[in-house]
Amino acid sequence: MWNEKNLFTGCVDVPLTTKGVDEAIEAGKRIRHLPIDVVYISALIRSQMTAMLALTEHHCKKVPIIVHDETEQAKVWSQIYSEGTEMQSVPVIKAWQLNERMYGELQGFNKLETAERCGKEQVYKWRRSYDARPPNGESLEMCLRRAVTYFKEQIEPQLSSGKNVMVVAHANSLRSILMYLDKLTAEEVIHLELSTGVPMLYIYRENQFIRRGSPLGSTEDGVYAYTENLALYKQNLLDEVLDEVSL
Repeated sequence: MWNEKNLFTGCVDVPLTTKGVDEAIEAGKRIRHLPIDVVYISALIRSQMTAMLALTEHHCKKVPIIVHDETEQAKVWSQIYSEGTEMQSVPVIKAWQLNERMYGELQGFNKLETAERCGKEQVYKWRRSYDARPPNGESLEMCLRRAVTYFKEQIEPQLSSGKNVMVVAHANSLRSILMYLDKLTAEEVIHLELSTGVPMLYIYRENQFIRRGSPLGSTEDGVYAYTENLALYKQNLLDEVLDEVSL
């Protein structure tokens, strides 16, 4: 809802707009036939809303259950004792490490007014450089460090065990993870743009991540693009598809 007001949101816990709700439902329709064994979300409500709304569209009709393991009491109180019911559930794991980049003292301020007050070049540097950080906030590099570390330590072992994983996070934490998955440079990642509410599919095989684009939706066919190299990205993706067909 703060995006709609053009405010810096960062780690402030702001919910989705009605447009965001619609995008989440549409995202769920795109992935409704993909197997999902476990879901990872951030500690922010907009990530949680997106995941839950998307999963209402899934064909398996399993119930997403947020895992509460903050304390021993939380584990006991939220335990599912029916094995049959547990098999019809999808565990949803909440991790603050997947939160949006923390924008520090910019959070809550209007982006346009901030650019007028601090200068457009300075605000652009805070928002788009790899290692510059807003006052008392995080740089993209700092966000990447926590998000990718969590991905390697918690999510990759799930993939290695054969689990199908869905990650629902935010622009900068997802950009950080994609930098790792696609082996992007710092220069490439700052030009990386993500479409909100559009799922991205990766295949994990022999410790390698293979990008497979997006399950097609009703309104758009793009997932992400380097702003200066969109045509090249689409051509490479097409070439991969044609190579697979020829095989």
